[in-house]
Amino acid sequence: MLKGKVALVTGASRGIGREIALTLAGNGASVIVNYNGSRERAEEVVAAITGQGGSAEAIRCSVADFEESGRMVRDILEQYGRVDILVNNAGITRDNLIMRMSEADYDEVMDTNLKGAFHMIRHLSRSFIRQRSGRIINISSVSGVTGNAGQSNYSASKAGLIGLTKSVARELASRGICVNAVAPGFIETEMTEVLSDKIKEGIKRAVPLGKMGTPRDVAELVLFLAGESAGYITGQVLHVDGGMVM
Repeated sequence: MLKGKVALVTGASRGIGREIALTLAGNGASVIVNYNGSRERAEEVVAAITGQGGSAEAIRCSVADFEESGRMVRDILEQYGRVDILVNNAGITRDNLIMRMSEADYDEVMDTNLKGAFHMIRHLSRSFIRQRSGRIINISSVSGVTGNAGQSNYSASKAGLIGLTKSVARELASRGICVNAVAPGFIETEMTEVLSDKIKEGIKRAVPLGKMGTPRDVAELVLFLAGESAGYITGQVLHVDGGMVM
Protein backbone atom coordinates (compact mmCIF):
# COMPACT_ATOMS: atom_id res chain seq x y z
CA MET A 1 0.00 0.00 0.00
CA LEU A 2 2.83 2.42 0.88
CA LYS A 3 5.71 0.69 -0.87
CA GLY A 4 8.40 3.17 -1.85
CA LYS A 5 7.03 5.88 0.46
CA VAL A 6 9.08 7.57 3.18
CA ALA A 7 7.26 8.43 6.41
CA LEU A 8 8.48 10.61 9.28
CA VAL A 9 6.64 10.06 12.57
CA THR A 10 7.50 12.39 15.44
CA GLY A 11 7.30 11.13 19.01
CA ALA A 12 7.32 7.57 17.71
CA SER A 13 9.11 5.73 20.51
CA ARG A 14 5.99 4.90 22.51
CA GLY A 15 2.21 4.89 22.66
CA ILE A 16 0.22 6.06 19.66
CA GLY A 17 3.33 7.18 17.76
CA ARG A 18 4.92 3.77 18.13
CA GLU A 19 1.83 2.04 16.74
CA ILE A 20 1.63 4.48 13.84
CA ALA A 21 5.27 3.78 12.95
CA LEU A 22 4.72 0.03 13.10
CA THR A 23 1.55 0.23 11.01
CA LEU A 24 3.02 2.43 8.27
CA ALA A 25 6.12 0.24 8.08
CA GLY A 26 3.98 -2.89 8.01
CA ASN A 27 2.33 -1.50 4.90
CA GLY A 28 5.56 -0.87 3.04
CA ALA A 29 6.76 2.58 4.08
CA SER A 30 10.32 3.34 5.15
CA VAL A 31 9.82 4.97 8.55
CA ILE A 32 11.93 7.51 10.41
CA VAL A 33 11.22 6.99 14.11
CA ASN A 34 11.74 10.39 15.69
CA TYR A 35 12.23 10.58 19.44
CA ASN A 36 13.51 13.05 22.03
CA GLY A 37 13.67 10.87 25.14
CA SER A 38 14.66 7.23 25.27
CA ARG A 39 16.94 6.04 22.48
CA GLU A 40 16.49 2.50 23.79
CA ARG A 41 12.74 2.61 23.24
CA ALA A 42 13.12 4.15 19.80
CA GLU A 43 15.59 1.46 18.77
CA GLU A 44 13.13 -1.16 20.04
CA VAL A 45 10.55 0.21 17.59
CA VAL A 46 13.13 0.07 14.79
CA ALA A 47 14.03 -3.51 15.74
CA ALA A 48 10.34 -4.51 15.71
CA ILE A 49 9.99 -3.07 12.21
CA THR A 50 13.18 -4.52 10.73
CA GLY A 51 12.46 -7.84 12.40
CA GLN A 52 9.35 -8.06 10.23
CA GLY A 53 11.30 -7.21 7.10
CA GLY A 54 10.54 -3.50 7.15
CA SER A 55 12.77 -0.45 6.87
CA ALA A 56 13.25 2.04 9.71
CA GLU A 57 15.77 4.14 11.58
CA ALA A 58 15.63 6.20 14.76
CA ILE A 59 16.61 9.88 14.84
CA ARG A 60 16.74 11.97 18.00
CA CYS A 61 15.46 15.53 17.66
CA SER A 62 13.47 17.96 19.75
CA VAL A 63 10.77 19.19 17.40
CA ALA A 64 10.32 22.17 19.73
CA ASP A 65 13.69 23.46 18.52
CA PHE A 66 13.40 25.21 15.14
CA GLU A 67 17.05 24.83 14.14
CA GLU A 68 17.39 21.24 15.38
CA SER A 69 14.25 20.11 13.56
CA GLY A 70 15.50 21.84 10.43
CA ARG A 71 18.76 19.91 10.57
CA MET A 72 16.87 16.65 10.98
CA VAL A 73 14.73 17.36 7.93
CA ARG A 74 17.76 18.30 5.83
CA ASP A 75 19.58 15.12 6.84
CA ILE A 76 16.54 12.96 6.01
CA LEU A 77 16.04 14.60 2.61
CA GLU A 78 19.73 14.18 1.82
CA GLN A 79 19.64 10.49 2.73
CA TYR A 80 16.23 9.47 1.38
CA GLY A 81 15.66 12.09 -1.29
CA ARG A 82 12.08 12.75 -0.18
CA VAL A 83 9.48 12.51 2.56
CA ASP A 84 6.00 11.47 1.48
CA ILE A 85 4.20 11.25 4.83
CA LEU A 86 4.64 13.49 7.87
CA VAL A 87 2.85 12.50 11.08
CA ASN A 88 3.08 15.17 13.76
CA ASN A 89 2.49 13.06 16.85
CA ALA A 90 5.04 14.40 19.37
CA GLY A 91 3.27 15.71 22.43
CA ILE A 92 3.64 16.25 26.16
CA THR A 93 1.39 17.13 29.08
CA ARG A 94 1.96 19.41 32.06
CA ASP A 95 -1.49 19.32 33.65
CA ASN A 96 -2.65 21.75 36.31
CA LEU A 97 -5.52 24.08 37.11
CA ILE A 98 -5.18 27.44 35.36
CA MET A 99 -4.67 29.31 38.66
CA ARG A 100 -1.71 27.08 39.47
CA MET A 101 -0.20 26.62 36.03
CA SER A 102 3.24 28.11 35.57
CA GLU A 103 4.26 30.02 32.48
CA ALA A 104 6.98 27.43 31.90
CA ASP A 105 4.47 24.57 31.91
CA TYR A 106 2.26 26.43 29.45
CA ASP A 107 5.12 27.33 27.14
CA GLU A 108 6.71 23.87 27.17
CA VAL A 109 3.48 22.18 26.10
CA MET A 110 2.79 24.74 23.37
CA ASP A 111 6.37 24.58 22.10
CA THR A 112 6.30 20.81 21.65
CA ASN A 113 2.69 20.11 20.71
CA LEU A 114 1.91 23.08 18.48
CA LYS A 115 5.13 24.83 17.51
CA GLY A 116 6.75 21.43 16.97
CA ALA A 117 4.18 20.63 14.30
CA PHE A 118 4.67 24.08 12.75
CA HIS A 119 8.43 23.53 12.65
CA MET A 120 8.12 20.20 10.87
CA ILE A 121 5.59 21.46 8.33
CA ARG A 122 7.62 24.62 7.74
CA HIS A 123 10.82 22.69 7.08
CA LEU A 124 9.18 20.08 4.82
CA SER A 125 6.73 22.27 2.90
CA ARG A 126 9.11 23.18 0.06
CA SER A 127 9.94 19.52 -0.50
CA PHE A 128 6.25 18.58 -0.60
CA ILE A 129 5.54 21.43 -3.03
CA ARG A 130 8.35 20.38 -5.36
CA GLN A 131 7.02 16.81 -5.33
CA ARG A 132 3.47 18.05 -5.88
CA SER A 133 2.38 15.36 -3.47
CA GLY A 134 2.42 14.52 0.21
CA ARG A 135 0.39 13.71 3.28
CA ILE A 136 0.54 15.68 6.53
CA ILE A 137 -1.34 14.16 9.46
CA ASN A 138 -1.49 16.05 12.75
CA ILE A 139 -2.44 14.18 15.91
CA SER A 140 -4.78 16.47 17.83
CA SER A 141 -7.17 15.39 20.62
CA VAL A 142 -10.80 15.60 21.68
CA SER A 143 -9.42 17.92 24.39
CA GLY A 144 -8.71 20.39 21.60
CA VAL A 145 -12.35 20.26 20.57
CA THR A 146 -14.21 20.19 23.89
CA GLY A 147 -11.58 21.52 26.29
CA ASN A 148 -10.64 19.71 29.49
CA ALA A 149 -10.37 20.99 33.05
CA GLY A 150 -6.78 20.98 34.25
CA GLN A 151 -5.44 20.91 30.69
CA SER A 152 -5.73 24.46 29.43
CA ASN A 153 -2.22 24.31 27.96
CA TYR A 154 -2.71 20.89 26.35
CA SER A 155 -6.20 21.73 25.06
CA ALA A 156 -5.00 25.02 23.62
CA SER A 157 -2.13 23.29 21.83
CA LYS A 158 -4.41 20.64 20.37
CA ALA A 159 -7.02 23.21 19.33
CA GLY A 160 -4.22 25.17 17.70
CA LEU A 161 -3.25 22.06 15.73
CA ILE A 162 -6.73 22.00 14.24
CA GLY A 163 -6.42 25.61 13.06
CA LEU A 164 -2.93 24.90 11.73
CA THR A 165 -4.24 21.85 9.86
CA LYS A 166 -7.01 23.76 8.11
CA SER A 167 -4.84 26.73 7.18
CA VAL A 168 -2.01 24.60 5.78
CA ALA A 169 -4.53 22.41 3.95
CA ARG A 170 -5.82 25.50 2.14
CA GLU A 171 -2.30 26.68 1.29
CA LEU A 172 -1.05 23.37 -0.09
CA ALA A 173 -4.15 21.86 -1.70
CA SER A 174 -3.36 23.21 -5.18
CA ARG A 175 -0.12 21.17 -5.13
CA GLY A 176 -1.87 17.88 -4.40
CA ILE A 177 -0.89 17.81 -0.71
CA CYS A 178 -3.50 16.60 1.76
CA VAL A 179 -3.41 17.85 5.35
CA ASN A 180 -5.69 16.38 8.01
CA ALA A 181 -5.96 16.06 11.77
CA VAL A 182 -6.85 13.03 13.88
CA ALA A 183 -8.46 13.65 17.26
CA PRO A 184 -8.20 10.62 19.58
CA GLY A 185 -10.37 10.29 22.66
CA PHE A 186 -9.49 8.03 25.58
CA ILE A 187 -6.86 5.63 24.26
CA GLU A 188 -5.23 2.79 26.22
CA THR A 189 -1.61 3.93 26.65
CA GLU A 190 0.92 4.15 29.45
CA MET A 191 -0.76 7.36 30.59
CA THR A 192 -4.10 5.62 31.15
CA GLU A 193 -2.56 2.49 32.68
CA VAL A 194 -1.82 4.39 35.89
CA LEU A 195 -5.46 5.41 36.37
CA SER A 196 -7.49 3.65 39.05
CA ASP A 197 -10.17 1.15 38.07
CA LYS A 198 -12.79 3.60 39.36
CA ILE A 199 -11.59 6.36 37.05
CA LYS A 200 -11.36 3.94 34.12
CA GLU A 201 -14.95 2.85 34.67
CA GLY A 202 -16.02 6.50 34.74
CA ILE A 203 -14.26 7.07 31.44
CA LYS A 204 -15.98 4.10 29.85
CA ARG A 205 -19.38 5.38 30.99
CA ALA A 206 -18.65 8.69 29.25
CA VAL A 207 -17.94 6.95 25.94
CA PRO A 208 -21.04 5.88 23.95
CA LEU A 209 -19.27 2.71 22.75
CA GLY A 210 -18.53 1.89 26.39
CA LYS A 211 -14.80 1.31 26.10
CA MET A 212 -11.47 3.01 25.57
CA GLY A 213 -9.79 2.87 22.21
CA THR A 214 -6.41 1.37 21.38
CA PRO A 215 -3.37 2.86 19.63
CA ARG A 216 -4.21 0.53 16.75
CA ASP A 217 -7.55 2.32 16.27
CA VAL A 218 -5.69 5.58 15.71
CA ALA A 219 -2.93 4.03 13.59
CA GLU A 220 -5.41 2.46 11.16
CA LEU A 221 -6.98 5.86 10.48
CA VAL A 222 -3.55 7.41 9.97
CA LEU A 223 -2.74 4.60 7.53
CA PHE A 224 -5.89 5.37 5.55
CA LEU A 225 -5.14 9.11 5.44
CA ALA A 226 -1.57 8.37 4.33
CA GLY A 227 -2.69 6.25 1.39
CA GLU A 228 -4.02 6.92 -2.09
CA SER A 229 -7.59 6.18 -1.06
CA ALA A 230 -7.67 9.43 0.95
CA GLY A 231 -6.56 11.62 -1.95
CA TYR A 232 -9.77 13.67 -1.91
CA ILE A 233 -9.80 14.33 1.84
CA THR A 234 -8.08 17.44 3.20
CA GLY A 235 -8.58 20.02 5.93
CA GLN A 236 -10.61 17.58 8.04
CA VAL A 237 -10.62 16.63 11.71
CA LEU A 238 -11.44 12.94 12.14
CA HIS A 239 -12.36 11.70 15.61
CA VAL A 240 -11.31 8.34 17.04
CA ASP A 241 -13.22 8.61 20.28
CA GLY A 242 -15.94 5.98 20.55
CA GLY A 243 -18.58 8.65 19.96
CA MET A 244 -17.55 11.11 22.69
CA VAL A 245 -17.76 14.10 20.36
CA MET A 246 -20.75 13.95 18.05
